[in-house]
Amino acid sequence: MTTSTMTTTTNKTIVQRFYAAVDQGDVSTVGELFAPEWVNVDPSLPPLQGLEGARTLVSMFTTSFPDFTSRIELMAAEGDRVAVRAVHTGTHSGPFLGVPATGRKVTVTATGIFTCKDGKLVENRVVFDAYGLLQQLGVAP
Repeated sequence: MTTSTMTTTTNKTIVQRFYAAVDQGDVSTVGELFAPEWVNVDPSLPPLQGLEGARTLVSMFTTSFPDFTSRIELMAAEGDRVAVRAVHTGTHSGPFLGVPATGRKVTVTATGIFTCKDGKLVENRVVFDAYGLLQQLGVAP
């Protein structure tokens, strides 16, 4: 296996571990997975950066959707970047981005490009179907 292949394989593993941490709300892995300079670029979420921002991101979904799960449908890596298309499901049992719990089950798709450096995430660029989520929660037409 070449160094390039090992790097892309390692980066894919980091991203898979990220999704597992989010699904479990496991903030104990933040120091292992995220670099201190990490930044989340997602127009539908509040600005998040650094290790504290990573803790917020990892815990925010299971706080609002205790049964939150992610299914990676597609993953490709090249160099320091990993691209993912994922489907997320959960039951809205707590407030999320100002929307009180509705008890509704939701399914949302997301596409992300993750950048890794020295075995850690340094940037998440994610776009998820925020409008579709709001429709499923009953707060958008």
